Order: sequence, then C-alpha cells, then structure tokens
Amino acid sequence: MRHLALALVLAGAWLGATQADWDFSQISRRAEALYGPLGAGQKRLDAWQQLLLDEKQDSELEQLKVINLFFNRQLRYEEDIDLWREVDYWATPVQALGKGAGDCEDYAIAKYFSLRHLGVPSDKLRITYVKALRQNRAHMVLTYYASPNAMPLVLDSLIDEIRPANQRTDLLPVYAFNGEGLWLTGAAGNKKVGDTKRLSRWQDILKKMAAEGFPVGADN
Repeated sequence: MRHLALALVLAGAWLGATQADWDFSQISRRAEALYGPLGAGQKRLDAWQQLLLDEKQDSELEQLKVINLFFNRQLRYEEDIDLWREVDYWATPVQALGKGAGDCEDYAIAKYFSLRHLGVPSDKLRITYVKALRQNRAHMVLTYYASPNAMPLVLDSLIDEIRPANQRTDLLPVYAFNGEGLWLTGAAGNKKVGDTKRLSRWQDILKKMAAEGFPVGADN
C-alpha cells in the first residue's frame, strides 16, 4: 500500500507539472538571458500566453483548431541550416516564437506542448515523422487520437485544415513519439517499440525547456 500511495503521489506531481501555470515572466527573463533580447518575439510569447489562458475551458477539438492555426500563422517556415546554422535542430516553442520561424518539427513540438499544457492527455498526442510524398521529403506533424483505436487527426504546418489521417494520402507515416514512448506507424502497424530516451534531440528539448523555466515533466 505504501508503494501504491507513493506511486499516486508521484503521478500527481507529474500531472501537476504539466498543467501548472507557466510563469511567463520568468520564462521571458530566462529566454533573454539565454538567447539575448527577444524584440518582436516578446509579443509572440505574450500572444501564446494569452491564447493558453483563453483556451483552457474549450473542448479538445476547439483547442486543436486554435493551437494549430496559431502556430501556422505565427511562424514562417525556414530551414534549420539557415535559421540555426545546423542541419537538424529541434527548437523549443520559446526559441521558435522568439525567431518567429522554424521548420516542420518546431511547429509540431510547439503544438504538442501547448495542447499538453491545456490538459490534452499525452496518450492522445503523438509527434509523427512522415514522408511528404508531394514534396518528396521528410516531414513532421502532430497527430491526435480521440481514442486509442481512432483514426488520428493531423495537425500540419503545410495546411491549416485539420484532416483525418486517411484523408492525408500525401503523407506516409514512419514513426511517432510523445512523452510516453516511441511507435512504429508505417507498414509495421502501430507498435510501441521503446521510450523517448532513444531520441537524443527530444531529451535536448526537455533540458532546454527546463532551462527556460518550464516545470520539469512538462511533457508527461
């Protein structure tokens, strides 16, 4: 019983970290210390903070719509090599909004953390690596599962409309992940194959967000 009680306490602590109010004053101060003056990025951070406050009471489907559209409009697409001078760089939402730019994974990551903060359970959200067939290139989107076996909805930086995955024949899924694990989602089906400790860039994102002032466990 003592072990069960401890487990429940720890679970509650993780959930509290996810949905606790984020101290945007502290986050802005730390961001400036880490990255320099925010400039126009501060307005984008303020808009993000207000959006999260406004969306707390809305339905999950409405939250998906609003969060998807917010980041699609706040960020312009820019390749990592041009923005960060690295071939593949995963930015935090603060970094992306600070720049007002990012590539596909930055959109998906920002949408994921926003929806998690609004209370959408981790098991309903997966950041999904796909091949964009029309562009013939790797791409990343956020997928939402209303139930474990539901057809996922796709939140994509390429289009504003949220569509079911079976209507996105231009995307070929490869793998997906969230704060709880890693899945193979292509021809192999939808099989959990491990945890995100295997994804070094995801672990880097969590460390950077902790340095920015977000609660530990913000992804769980």
